[in-house]
Amino acid sequence: MTASRHAKEQYTAEMQIEFDVPAEMRDGTVLRADVYRPVGTGPWPVLLMRLPYGKQMPLLAAAFDPLAAARRGFMVVIQDTRGRFASDGDWEPLTYEESDGYDTVRWAAALPGSNGSVGMLGAGYFGNTQWMAALSKPPELKAIAPMVTWSDPHDGLWTRGGAIELGTTVTWSLLHGADTLMRRHRTDPAALVAGLGGLVRDVEGLAGGGYAQLPAGRFPAFARHDLPELGYERSRREPDWARSSTIASRHHEVDLPTFQIGGWYDIFSQGTLDNFTAMRSAGRPTTLVMGPWTHVDQGHVTGDVNFGFGAHSDFVGLRGRSIGMQFDWFQRTIGDGEALEPDAGQVLLFVMGINQWREETEWPLCRAVDTHFHLRADGRLTPEPPPVAEQHEEFTYDPMDPVPTTGGALLLTDEFRPGPLDQTAVEAREDVLVFTTEPLTEDTEVTGRVKAVLFAATDGPSTDWVARLCDVDENGVSRNVTDGIVRVRTATPGESAEHVVDLWSTSIVFRAGHRIRLQVTSSKFPRWDRNLNTGEPEDSATTARVARQQIFHDQIFHDPARPSRIVLPLMPPA
Repeated sequence: MTASRHAKEQYTAEMQIEFDVPAEMRDGTVLRADVYRPVGTGPWPVLLMRLPYGKQMPLLAAAFDPLAAARRGFMVVIQDTRGRFASDGDWEPLTYEESDGYDTVRWAAALPGSNGSVGMLGAGYFGNTQWMAALSKPPELKAIAPMVTWSDPHDGLWTRGGAIELGTTVTWSLLHGADTLMRRHRTDPAALVAGLGGLVRDVEGLAGGGYAQLPAGRFPAFARHDLPELGYERSRREPDWARSSTIASRHHEVDLPTFQIGGWYDIFSQGTLDNFTAMRSAGRPTTLVMGPWTHVDQGHVTGDVNFGFGAHSDFVGLRGRSIGMQFDWFQRTIGDGEALEPDAGQVLLFVMGINQWREETEWPLCRAVDTHFHLRADGRLTPEPPPVAEQHEEFTYDPMDPVPTTGGALLLTDEFRPGPLDQTAVEAREDVLVFTTEPLTEDTEVTGRVKAVLFAATDGPSTDWVARLCDVDENGVSRNVTDGIVRVRTATPGESAEHVVDLWSTSIVFRAGHRIRLQVTSSKFPRWDRNLNTGEPEDSATTARVARQQIFHDQIFHDPARPSRIVLPLMPPA
């Protein structure tokens, strides 16, 4: 592909579409975009998306609807990022998004029909391309609307609590390998067929054992196919590159209004919330919408739970489509090149359990009170700590027989459904400890960040602690709400220490008659890679050992002064 490729035009009754329009970056690399213009002469504000998934991907048109944007008076530019599909260059995830974002915004603002003002929108990776462009400060960029996007890549993208996120580091990276192989072997059909065949076998084999390949930190399939990975390995080698390729700790450099959308079961749910709070702390106008959604599905049924039609992103509680809400916001922020009216910074939360949208003015909610529920030796979960020392709990963790991933915030292969799922099989395992309250006498709302504080010990040099909050209904069915993991290394095996597990945030009402439950274990595979309990680095560890795990282990066991507990942000009764 070269810069001499001619852009093609197509007209509909309501817009003009120009395909593969070239834009030359500062190093001479040509990136290509499709440009959608309303019928007429303009000028129009520009909505820009920069993505690695293919600019003509059908799901893109369904989710972001260029025709609807044209009807609202926007010109839309959708660009393949460097090294992807129609764009030239080499695919190096995250590396060029700041400089290419700057050059592309300036180019888009100068296109025929543009009024010189640019806003950006998109989800996941192309939420991050917005943040990177905003950091580069092109003068024409006036507003961004990142959706389901991370903040700190070591809190959901590459790792979580020190454990590797196999869904993004493995699944996502391998799926992107198809375009890389097609570009590499475009003149050699036999090599292309062989390469794609091998890649497909690896992807289709992930759920059947492929995820278990070792070492997890240097996943063998990338070397087999000579493919770039999302950045986990590189981040360990080049921490400066990792810091420069993310928005984390740099929000104060972005002086733009933002509109952020996330989902309680999204793999980047906390990242969306952290981005919002950082922008609010920096004094920037920012809006937040959090639905009961996953990373790729903004419908009204998530996992086993139907949250009602109002939960769907096409309705948002009769407010209209979420994309329409973004268009309204863009018309206020870039409609004539200047903000038409101040952005009040709305917060819109979907409260699960009662399945209602609620408008707020802040996040986190100041009226939520952190309340401790204590783990008791008889499997109870109580507001009261143990009055006297109680016997510790223990289990055996075998990395070769890990607790299987069952629901949650996932981006794995299709065999692993995200969202709230029945936990019966998980809770029947001997390596999962379960602590449960008595049936609640009144509705109890948890809205905010959840954490578990565990006083625990392992007999090896390293292990993981996983904590999961569940809602147990009146029929005894337990479904996951939110969870987290922390990877620990021990100076003295067998010695008790305090470990804090960040379960991220949620908003849910545990209904009267339901029970609150906490699971404690040491794995959730293949969501997170297995700790082999040897203390060896993840990029070289291939040998596993069985670990003996103890909760509340101490000289006096359940010490009332050092209780293991889950901390829930409880809302006052309505």
